[in-house]
Amino acid sequence: MGPGCPSPSPRIPAAAPPLPWPDLPAGERAAEQRFRVAAGAAASLGHAMAFWWRRCCFSRAPAFGSLRSLMEAAGPRLGSGSRAGWAVGGAEMHYFLGRSSVLSFPKIRSIFLRFHYTTTSLPCSCSKTVTDEKFKDPFKLGRKDLKNLYEDIKKELLVSTAELREMCDYYFDGKGKAFRPMIVVLMARACNIHHNNSGEVQASQRSVAIIAEMIHTASLVHDDVIDDANSRRGKMTANQIWGERKAVLAGDFILSAASVALARIGNTTIISVLSQVIEDLVRGEFLQLGSKENENERFAHYLEKTFKKTASLIANSCKAVSILGCPDPKVHEIAYQYGKNVGIAFQLIDDVLDFTSCADQLGKPAAADLKLGLATGPVLFACQQFPEMNAMIMRRFSLPGDIERAQQYVLQSDGVQQTTYLAQRYCHEAMKEISKLRPSPERDALIQLTETVLTRDK
Repeated sequence: MGPGCPSPSPRIPAAAPPLPWPDLPAGERAAEQRFRVAAGAAASLGHAMAFWWRRCCFSRAPAFGSLRSLMEAAGPRLGSGSRAGWAVGGAEMHYFLGRSSVLSFPKIRSIFLRFHYTTTSLPCSCSKTVTDEKFKDPFKLGRKDLKNLYEDIKKELLVSTAELREMCDYYFDGKGKAFRPMIVVLMARACNIHHNNSGEVQASQRSVAIIAEMIHTASLVHDDVIDDANSRRGKMTANQIWGERKAVLAGDFILSAASVALARIGNTTIISVLSQVIEDLVRGEFLQLGSKENENERFAHYLEKTFKKTASLIANSCKAVSILGCPDPKVHEIAYQYGKNVGIAFQLIDDVLDFTSCADQLGKPAAADLKLGLATGPVLFACQQFPEMNAMIMRRFSLPGDIERAQQYVLQSDGVQQTTYLAQRYCHEAMKEISKLRPSPERDALIQLTETVLTRDK
């Protein structure tokens, strides 16, 4: 914990004694007074939320136990092992929220304040809870291994048809976050160091990073067709420019090129691991097309869909590079569990941003999920407080005014906050797993990456 960070406590701490007033001119003194009032209110709100969160997770009251009950119901559906998800029990959740938590309540408070639409932006004295000097910037650390990433992808996509080449170049323009390849190369280095103290990324491991980005991009092209999306990454989608049929073929072509690159690695285990990703993507899309009437089943359905559509790619890519770099099955499971938990957290925050960020920030329309008839985490949590949302969820927000009413309910509820806390829970699990590896700058960067996932705004 950073300096000045109190240990989380089930009771609200007493207020700190007031600081002496500085010698300021009248105007500046008034501004200072307003700042202190706002800071005091924010701190009280943060402590109150900490107290509330402990009660809502561990009390038996049905109105406040929503996260706990939903997660207990969701756990068995997600399974374990290589097809895994994890079940959350009360003891584990208490461990997460207790004194051993790396992301302590001051950090939760800062995240809560960010998503609660406060107009006052306050510095948090606990900002170094995770962002310590020893944790490396993941994007700086992985830059060397990702140099010429998109040029290398384009080499895999060499085609004679000018229009198909233009469509591929349109998506692989080098302006993406390259979040998945970044995780993969950092995991490769961390596992290599753990095994034999070699920090170099093997050519086959870098190929996995390239393949992961290709599979991800192909899935985006297909998703945009299914969703009839207009924009992606701040520009028009391929289906809007070239039409749906050509966009589908472009996605198929990228996927086939990724399969060729995968076969070239020449390792049947790796082929099996990454082929699972493609199966999960298809199954996840089918899950998204359906819905459940029972609330607990609905949340389990949502988490399973989230794993298959988003987290499976990261989990299995991390597992693949660990297999290539280290023979120990325990390390393979560590890599898989890290990728799975980070991937689910990433999507949970993505679902939060759909309600809290504007279209310019996201690079795609806001409230897009509601318009597609999808009930994501914030909606499902809001439904605990506004049961009238059940009918809207079952009809996939298809009646006039459903989308606007659902947005209003979500913003009036604690759905955004509870989804954010759930994402933090997954990030904590990811950190717990990756901390089992031998210390290295890459391992620390992967820890730092979990905070980046939680605090991103696009």
